[in-house]
Amino acid sequence: MRRFFKWDKKYLYWGVTAFCVIAASTLFYMALAYLPKLAAALKGLVRILSPFIWGLVITYLLAPLTKTLDKNVFLPLTEKLSGKKKKSMPKLSRGISVLISIIVFIAVITALVYLIIPQLYQSIEKIVNNSSTYIDRVSEWMQGVLTNYPEIQNFITEKLEEINTNLFSWIRDKILPSLGSFVTNVTAGVYYFVRAVYNIVIGIIVSIYLLGNMESASARTKRLLYCIFGMEKAEQIRDAIRFTDRTFISFINGKLLDSAIIGLICYIFCAIVNMPYALLVSVVIGVTNIIPFFGPLIGAIPSAFIILLDDPLKCLIFVIFIVVLQQIDGNILGPKILGSSIGINGFWVMFSIILGAGLFGFWGMLLGVPVFVVMYTGITGLVEKRLKKRDLPVEPENYADLDHIDPITREPVKKTDDDSEGEKDEK
Repeated sequence: MRRFFKWDKKYLYWGVTAFCVIAASTLFYMALAYLPKLAAALKGLVRILSPFIWGLVITYLLAPLTKTLDKNVFLPLTEKLSGKKKKSMPKLSRGISVLISIIVFIAVITALVYLIIPQLYQSIEKIVNNSSTYIDRVSEWMQGVLTNYPEIQNFITEKLEEINTNLFSWIRDKILPSLGSFVTNVTAGVYYFVRAVYNIVIGIIVSIYLLGNMESASARTKRLLYCIFGMEKAEQIRDAIRFTDRTFISFINGKLLDSAIIGLICYIFCAIVNMPYALLVSVVIGVTNIIPFFGPLIGAIPSAFIILLDDPLKCLIFVIFIVVLQQIDGNILGPKILGSSIGINGFWVMFSIILGAGLFGFWGMLLGVPVFVVMYTGITGLVEKRLKKRDLPVEPENYADLDHIDPITREPVKKTDDDSEGEKDEK
């Protein structure tokens, strides 16, 4: 029987390619069509796994402390007390190190809550109790200023009466009918609080397991990495992971130390000048200072407002002090502590914070800078690698005032004064 069809691998190749393109296009369309459902499913998955996410975060933060205590304190101590090395000594040393690290973590959280909550309650109570005094001060100030301007005084009085009437109507028509949902809101708040406590507790338990078996988990991860990728690719991935880890750890530790110093300096100053709410204000300034660039502004505005209600003159002193303190921190203290861990200029710092806050809220604002540093460094490495393959200069300084690249020597040729004068003549 004669065969009229001749098999050719070229047709098979184009057929498989066309099928893959159509399948990828279909999947992409379905992903766009079902994007809200995928986002909701991803959000639900994150909510379910949130205790384990908290456990990973706590483990990452406490791992350096645990390793330091284990290697430099408890392992030599247990070996010295036992008189000889035993197999159980490393496990005992690691267990004690994990326990101490967890106690330190819980103590820090408890101290922050103990410092903030009572001070916040006292501040709110004082503001509420003295609200009538604040209103009287404002009224007396307005009367003193507007005594010589009766038309303006009458206009403001009429507007205040109108605002008072509208406020009463709003309370009567809007607030009172919606009081039925108050119980629901309180219940939701209690639910979120209980769930947050649950996530933290389970996260601490997860971190205990992970901190006690860090080496085993690391070994299994490396084995899987070398199994999936080739040796060269696996080494590149490990280098990238190590760089990311160094960037995040140096950034987080540096910002924590910097914020603690700023909070302590603020408290000392507030205590010396007898500033109201000194402890609360100092804690707010120290905590918000963790956020790069915008942190000082976020903490200074509510702190200044709280002080303003008590003493306007001290509020002015506080604002001047915060401006000076943040200049010292941004130009001297911060760079000394963080060193070169950032490695990008102020424009990219602001860009990464705004982008991170817009995409991921508070956590994006907090961690946007180190994430951007990792991405920026990775892109810079790819650019340098491509330039080296093409035998082109790598340093950015070589491209300043560049006229062209010599095609033979591959060296940059700078613009000369004659070239500049020639361009002016042509214009």
